[in-house]
Amino acid sequence: MKTIALIRHAKSSWEEFGVSDFERPLNQRGRRDAPVMASRLQKLGFTPDLLVSSTAKRARKTAKLFAEVLGIDKGDILLLDELYLAEPENFEGVIAKLDDRFNRIAVFAHNPGITTYANRMDVARIDDMPTCAIFAFTADTENWKDVGSSEKKFLFFDQPKSIES
Repeated sequence: MKTIALIRHAKSSWEEFGVSDFERPLNQRGRRDAPVMASRLQKLGFTPDLLVSSTAKRARKTAKLFAEVLGIDKGDILLLDELYLAEPENFEGVIAKLDDRFNRIAVFAHNPGITTYANRMDVARIDDMPTCAIFAFTADTENWKDVGSSEKKFLFFDQPKSIES
């Protein structure tokens, strides 16, 4: 059984003029939400064996904040260029190449690709993955290359707004 948590990067800042999209940092809300959501992920019994992230600054920082809470060495985060503004096919390709010794992964990436990929799993329908939202599912396989064709089961969807009340 393989388990995947798709996590959209936390809220980023648009305040710095001249900063490229790739280099946009997290804003205050993003830096606050990421550790809270990581803690919620842990409380749900999901501690990943591997964190995989887009190389964009906001995704890397979100993954690092999750790693701190989850007790994962930040140096062990797998950073992949192909997850920056990835299409669903990029997610499929990245996941298919992962080492099968890992059973639980968290993938940090961007909209709209992360929402589209989550919906392609056909286990639950979401209109939009808000920043720092988590969409988790299992795939009934022992091999990452077979995730797309395996039977899948929805686990949970969580987002920062569900903790603000």
